Amino acid sequence: MSSPFVETVALSCERDWRLLFERLDLQIVKGEMLQIAGPNGSGKTSLLRLLSGLMQPTSGEVLLKGETLESQRGELARNLLWIGHAAGIKGLLSAEENLTWLCALHQPASRDAIWQALDTVGLRGFEDVPCHTLSAGQQRRVGLARLYLSPPPLWILDEPFTALDKGGVAQLERHLATHCEQGGMVVLTTHHSLVEMPAGFRQIDLGQRAA
Repeated sequence: MSSPFVETVALSCERDWRLLFERLDLQIVKGEMLQIAGPNGSGKTSLLRLLSGLMQPTSGEVLLKGETLESQRGELARNLLWIGHAAGIKGLLSAEENLTWLCALHQPASRDAIWQALDTVGLRGFEDVPCHTLSAGQQRRVGLARLYLSPPPLWILDEPFTALDKGGVAQLERHLATHCEQGGMVVLTTHHSLVEMPAGFRQIDLGQRAA
């Protein structure tokens, strides 16, 4: 078995004076998809934010390639694509402008590549449209188009299927599975029952680890 790309060691998280989980040990290797399950309030989003370096743990640590996240901020930025529960786009900017700005955080993308990604997610003809005029599902697709623009290997996604129609859900499932089959990694939360999963799929239920 290959060495972990990301791992947690005795990780604990407290929010609003309530311990959500404690002594959590996880290992994520290339090719894996890990679904974080559990009831509302069990710490699913908090765990994703800890893995992304957006929060500090109450105790324990998160390691990237065997080193602490704190010592690897640049390496984390190069290897991680985080998409939160919200679409994460600016309403006054067009779809193309949003993706140009977002891709600049990792690897700049050409206009042709951005238009192709928007076409892939079903937004041909909406490239120059201000995003505040788009439906919730279309705005979600703009954000998810980043997954088709030379993304980093580790994707951390909080409820990525929100607002997508049936076709969009199926397309995203296939793309996530393909990414893992090609050696990438996905960590996600979702209330959606996954149909297409890679061989490296597994699940952890935080509700069963409640303190």
